[in-house]
Amino acid sequence: MTPPSLPPFTGGPPVCHTDTDAGQRWTFGFPGGLTAEVHTRGARLHGLWVPDRHGIPADVVLAPRDPARTAAARYFGATVGRYANRIARGRFSLDGKTYQLSAQENGHCLHGGADGFDNRLWEAESVHTPEWTGVLLHLRSPDGDQGFPGNLDVTVSCLIGRDSALSFSYAAVTDAATLVNLTNHAYFNLEGEGAGDVLDHRLAVHADHYTPVDEELIPYGDHRPVTGTAFDLRRPLRIAEAQARPGAGGGYDHNFVLSPHGGDDALRPAAVLHAPSTGRRMEVLTTEPGLQVYTAGQFDGTVLGKSGTPYRAGAGIALETQHFPDSPNRPGDPSAVLRPGEEYRSRTVLRFGTRD
Repeated sequence: MTPPSLPPFTGGPPVCHTDTDAGQRWTFGFPGGLTAEVHTRGARLHGLWVPDRHGIPADVVLAPRDPARTAAARYFGATVGRYANRIARGRFSLDGKTYQLSAQENGHCLHGGADGFDNRLWEAESVHTPEWTGVLLHLRSPDGDQGFPGNLDVTVSCLIGRDSALSFSYAAVTDAATLVNLTNHAYFNLEGEGAGDVLDHRLAVHADHYTPVDEELIPYGDHRPVTGTAFDLRRPLRIAEAQARPGAGGGYDHNFVLSPHGGDDALRPAAVLHAPSTGRRMEVLTTEPGLQVYTAGQFDGTVLGKSGTPYRAGAGIALETQHFPDSPNRPGDPSAVLRPGEEYRSRTVLRFGTRD
């Protein structure tokens, strides 16, 4: 089915609409470029209209037709935290004290717990300059929230530039040592939301190593070289071809250890996604050390999309920039600890364009 159309954006500051279920809906962009829709419930990217090689825009972000009633779609486009990905058994130790977190999936803590940031109503304000437009979203997570220590104040900016880039910037401060690992959990289909699956998309990931996981997706052992494995995506491959290789299990839900690039605050290339049928191309750059690639193999048609199309296996792909899964329990991984007097900062940029 054809994705729902969006009125042409005429420029100017972001436009706010009140929505009882989603809190507020903010629309922003630049004429002839990208246009986004962000919901304040979950600090959620609900839609993103991107031109194809002919200049025709389509919404490339998956979202449920009725987000308020679709528990299976709770993470679609949302800001997830305090800790994106999994913490084994929902337990970690910090400064000699063990904490028990809210646990759900197989007894593990996933994306911050049963009532994570994706379920919260964030406060929002608009940002508009000649070069950038978008929203700033704010949330206070109280001490003990889902078992995490410390009061945490979080700010997320979602901005569109005139250069056809969508930028997510995260900042947080705390009054007690805690864990922070934030990301956006959007699913993309560069042929258009509801257009089918992403199996013909080409994907490249800038990673020399990946993280092996057990049947419950909990890491074990050391990070392994991708050479000679199903996780070698250093050159672009059709997703169907890549995940059909032995060892991929018919789909990806794995952390890739991104290749070092510059300093800790420098953007590093993470991935490139390309849809040959439309020409749309998305480049992912981030300050984060890891990229969780999820090809939505578990989608079963339960979620009805914005265009009325059931989302089935492979309907989209999530490219989640973040720290590594269960890193609080893996001393060799980059630390996700934030202490009083420090500031958590993270940035991810999605650059859009076209190619033949």
